[in-house]
Amino acid sequence: MPETTQIPEPDGQVADAPRGNWVDRYAPAWSRPYLRLSRADRPIGTWLLFLPCLWGVGLAAAADPAGPRQWDIWIILGCGIGAFLMRGAGCTWNDISDRDFDAAVERTKSRPLPSGQVTVRQAVIWMIVQALIAALILFTYNTATIMLGVASLVLVAIYPFAKRFTWWPQVFLGLAFNWGALVAWTAHTGSLGLPALLLYAAGISWTLFYDTIYAHQDKEDDATIGIKSTARLFADRTKTWLRGFMFVTVGLMSLAVIVALAADVSNALKMAIALCGAWGLGWHMTWQLVRLDTEDPDNCLRLFRSNRDAGLIPVLFLAVAIFV
Repeated sequence: MPETTQIPEPDGQVADAPRGNWVDRYAPAWSRPYLRLSRADRPIGTWLLFLPCLWGVGLAAAADPAGPRQWDIWIILGCGIGAFLMRGAGCTWNDISDRDFDAAVERTKSRPLPSGQVTVRQAVIWMIVQALIAALILFTYNTATIMLGVASLVLVAIYPFAKRFTWWPQVFLGLAFNWGALVAWTAHTGSLGLPALLLYAAGISWTLFYDTIYAHQDKEDDATIGIKSTARLFADRTKTWLRGFMFVTVGLMSLAVIVALAADVSNALKMAIALCGAWGLGWHMTWQLVRLDTEDPDNCLRLFRSNRDAGLIPVLFLAVAIFV
């Protein structure tokens, strides 16, 4: 199988990356194909991987009678760096697995592998380098956290193939992308707990919401090449399904807050503030639904990217709750 399918554009820019992004403007020319493989020119994915980590450590610190610890600073920094690296490694793996599909889709054919900016061998090496650096960060945490981090690799490995055998590949993305809620909670507490599992489930539902919106960009190309997605499955019923995911997300996140904080009566104010974060996320998702036009790819991409702000809402309220 040839490793390239078309001649790359002279500037090598990826079609769906924001114009004038930092990779295209400032990164050394030799590094750009690798940073594009990692989606460093499209930081929204790193945010979506990092935000559940912030939810997890935030809720754990709010529920801890001792309050936040200095160690939480490293949990946040380590998860942030790890999110960048593991999102990069995961995207590299995804592009290796999907290089033939990507070459057939207008939005993705300019990516480094199908456009010939890098070879498969170079991409594999780059993926391993990113994963090894992330592992060095993971090994600074407690044993339970390390085990959780290693276990997440199974989900990362499966996800690129999910759209070939199920109409629900967004579930597999949600399972992988929200693992940080479990990792960050466990890094603070030393063990898993029900609130973390509920927060994880809320994140999976949120991922189904935003990635269905994202998948509507490619539904015509996906239908042509036989790729499955919830966007194709839901079709004209998309808004109905998304509304359901919104309610599930808010409900599960609210339940996570209640379970984490209800044991101590003195946490009542903390709980009210943290619940406002869950409801604020719900209002943002409602705002997206009102503006969604599934037949307009630009609209879908804008709303998908707005989920960085949506996911930050619970983070801000949890931060306030911690110090009440």
